[in-house]
Amino acid sequence: MEEGTARARLDRDYGDRFLPLRRQLGVTSFGMNQVVLQPGQRGRIHRHERQEEVYLVLEGCLTIVIESDPTELAEGELIRVAPGLRRQLVNYGPGRVVLLALGGAAEHQGRDGEAFASWDDDSPTSPQDMPMPPDLQPGELRTP
Repeated sequence: MEEGTARARLDRDYGDRFLPLRRQLGVTSFGMNQVVLQPGQRGRIHRHERQEEVYLVLEGCLTIVIESDPTELAEGELIRVAPGLRRQLVNYGPGRVVLLALGGAAEHQGRDGEAFASWDDDSPTSPQDMPMPPDLQPGELRTP
């Protein structure tokens, strides 16, 4: 795993159907792609031996066909597809579909997070045991 941070931006007008975000960010533990389908476009029928995938619709209405059974997903909806299941992404229109596809094959290792009461705190605790901080005061908010 790479040290530090990396940034990327979704590009809904990217010239290709797939924008591989994993490589841009240096992510090594799961796959992540932006997919853009114009009206009438569809992806390959495919499956993965070990990888499960989650599709998050960011724009439009996606039809995902799983083992020949179509399901429609609206903007903001997600679906998980298990390994071994064949799937196809289809855009019946009228507008484009933009989605984020996430995939991983390794077992989730559980929670390894640590929470701190402040930036000066050197004694971490479990995030579940740390109360949420107070909300920002009105004077701390950005103004239009």
